[in-house]
Amino acid sequence: MKSSPDFTSRQARADYVDRRLAELYPKTPVPLDHRDPYTLLVAVLLSAQCTDRRVNQITPDLFAAADTPQKMLGVPVTEIQRIIRPCGLSPQKARAIAGLSKILVEQHGGRVPESFEGLEALPGVGHKTASVVMAQAFGQPAFPVDTHIHRLAQRWKLSSGRNVVQTEQDLKKVFPREHWNPLHLRIIFYGREHCTARGCDGTTCEICRTLFPKRKRAVKTRK
Repeated sequence: MKSSPDFTSRQARADYVDRRLAELYPKTPVPLDHRDPYTLLVAVLLSAQCTDRRVNQITPDLFAAADTPQKMLGVPVTEIQRIIRPCGLSPQKARAIAGLSKILVEQHGGRVPESFEGLEALPGVGHKTASVVMAQAFGQPAFPVDTHIHRLAQRWKLSSGRNVVQTEQDLKKVFPREHWNPLHLRIIFYGREHCTARGCDGTTCEICRTLFPKRKRAVKTRK
């Protein structure tokens, strides 16, 4: 008689998640439409508290007006704000886009820096945004943690979930470095399609049921 897999250890659960998500999502397209590191940086900045779908609806108009930092300096902040208003937080985001474009031109020769230090020094760019750019624009190993990853890491008991910083550290310990870039996207895809905030409570989706077949109570996500 075949015995059930033993998922009592965090590493065993991580190994299964890594393997299963690779089967479900062999391809990992970047959700945000972009042409180069600069347009990706702007798109990621716009995605804060906004869906990728909405960002992809807005960026064609924005990039038609300016798709380089040099061109963006010629667009008034009020016009940037008008274009990106549907993304929410438009005053702050417009100032950040204008400000980072100015710094890129004046301090980086118009190029997006290929380092966390350089990226996080830009207006409106925090660690998560920098991680996305490093991973998706430059192919550097990074593990950006969004709300989906933070939620699923707790449901799968891969992290204590005290905060996104802790979640990132915990996930980096159990997943191979060379898997980080595609895996963070796979977790996001799965969190949007199957282990959603409302559609699964830690007991209903395939991976939750596989890892915790005896779990009866819903898992409350720590923010």
